[in-house]
Amino acid sequence: MKYKSIGDVETQYYRIPDELILESGKKIKDVTLAFETYGTLNWDKSNAILVCHTLTGDAHAAGWHEGDRKPGWWDIIIGPGKALDTQKYFVICSNVIGGCKGSTGPSSINPDTKEPYGLDFPVVTIKDMVNAQKKLVDYLGISKLFAVVGGSMGGLQVLQWSVSYPEMVKKAIPIATAGYSTPQQIAFNEVGRIAIVSDPNWNSGDYYGGKQPTHGLALARMIGHITYLSDDSMHQKFGRRLQNKNEYEFDFSREFEVESYLHYQGLTFTERFDANSYLYLTKAVDYFDLTENNSLAEGLRDVEAKFLVISFTSDWLYPPYQLREIVMSLSANNADVTYREIESNYGHDSFLLESGQLNYVINNFLSHTYVSDIMIENIATISEGISIDEAARVMFEKEITHLPLVYEDGKLAGIVTSWDISKSIALKSSNLDEIMTKNVITARPDEPIEKAAEKMESRDISALPVIDKNKRVIGMVTSEDISRLIEEF
Repeated sequence: MKYKSIGDVETQYYRIPDELILESGKKIKDVTLAFETYGTLNWDKSNAILVCHTLTGDAHAAGWHEGDRKPGWWDIIIGPGKALDTQKYFVICSNVIGGCKGSTGPSSINPDTKEPYGLDFPVVTIKDMVNAQKKLVDYLGISKLFAVVGGSMGGLQVLQWSVSYPEMVKKAIPIATAGYSTPQQIAFNEVGRIAIVSDPNWNSGDYYGGKQPTHGLALARMIGHITYLSDDSMHQKFGRRLQNKNEYEFDFSREFEVESYLHYQGLTFTERFDANSYLYLTKAVDYFDLTENNSLAEGLRDVEAKFLVISFTSDWLYPPYQLREIVMSLSANNADVTYREIESNYGHDSFLLESGQLNYVINNFLSHTYVSDIMIENIATISEGISIDEAARVMFEKEITHLPLVYEDGKLAGIVTSWDISKSIALKSSNLDEIMTKNVITARPDEPIEKAAEKMESRDISALPVIDKNKRVIGMVTSEDISRLIEEF
C-alpha cells in the first residue's frame, strides 16, 4: 500500500573525483556512492536531513522502486506527514563505502586490475564512511545539515558525524547504538565472519564469477538476526510451535517454526548481499570507538549539535545502558541532549518497527525550533572607530540592513541599521556613535524561535543579533528567516 508514500524513486550515483584517504592511511580511487533523495532542497539549502543506514541496509530508505514488493527500509518515518516529512525536509540516504548496493566495496572492480577487489579492498571504518558521505553532501551544495539520523550502525555514523564535522550538524538523532563497540558486540560479529570464511566456496574472498559462499553467509545472517530480536518477540512470533507438524519427529529436521524462520532469513539474505561486504562492514563496526583516554565524554567534547538519543527497553544488542552513557557523556560537556527510552518488545529491530512512537518522538524533536537552528552565522560586523561611510559600504557590499558593532573581544557594543544610515544623511551626522543603537535587543542561541519573534514584533524590529553566554556576537536572526520557517514548516 502506498498510503503516505513519496511514491516511485530512483537511486542516483556520485563519483568522488579525488582519491579517498582512509583512516588506515590507504587510498581508494574511483569511489562511487549510491544515494537517494526525497523531498525538495529549499533555497538556502537549510532543510537537508541525512539518514544513515544499518549494517545490511542501503540507499533505498523510502518510496518504491519498480517491481518492489515493499517500500524502502525506513518508509515508516520518511514521507509526507511522517517524522521526516518530505514536504518540509530534503532527505538524503547513501549506501556506505564497503557496501554492495551500488557504492564501491569489495565486489567492485579494482581499476588497477580490472577484476573485483575481493580482499584487496582496504579495510574501512565508520569514520571513512562518514568522510565519503561528507563529499556527497558537499557535492549537493549543502554546508550544514539540519539533522543526521540513524539506528544501529547508522547511529554510529550519526555520532561520528557530530564528532568529525561538528559545525555541519544542527541536530543529531542516534538510535539503538553506542559510543563504542563492546566485547559482546565484537564477539557476535566475529562468529559471523568465521561462518563466512569457513565456507569452502569463500576461496579467500575470490569467489566472484564462481560458486558463492552462500552457506557461510546465511549462517552469519542467522547469528546476527538472533541478536536483532528479543526473548519476548520470539515468544510472541513463534512460541514453541512446530512447523507443518503436530508431533516431534525425534530427529534433526527443522521442527520448530523459529528454525524455519532463521533458515529463511539466511537464505533470502544471500540473494541480496555480498559475503565480503559483510566481513568489511562488521569489522568497521568493531573498530568504532569514540572514547579518548578511556572517556566517552572526552571523545564527545567538541560536539555542537542538539541531540535526541533513543533506546528500546528490550534491545540486548545495544541495550539502554549504552545509550544512557552517551547521554551522560554529552551532558558532561553541557551539550543540549534529550533522552527517550521507548517501551517495546521487538528487541533491536524496534527502530525499524515502532512507527508510532518513533514518529511522535522524532517529529517533536525536529519541530521544536530554536534561534540557533535558523540564525545566520559568520555575519559581517564592524569595530569601534569606523566611519559612517565605511559602515554604509559594508552594508552595500554584503547586501544587509543590520550591522553589529563589536569590541575587540567580540562582545556587542551596538548595532547600525540602513535606517540609521539614511537618518545620518538627513541629520548631517558624521559620527557613527550618534546614530547607532546601544541598548540592543538580542537573542540567545538556545532561545525558542517563538520568543525571538515576539521580541521583534513587540518592538517593531526586523533583526536580532544572537549572542553567546559571554555576550559575544555569533549570528543574526531576522524576521525574514522566521517568516520563511513558518511557510516551510
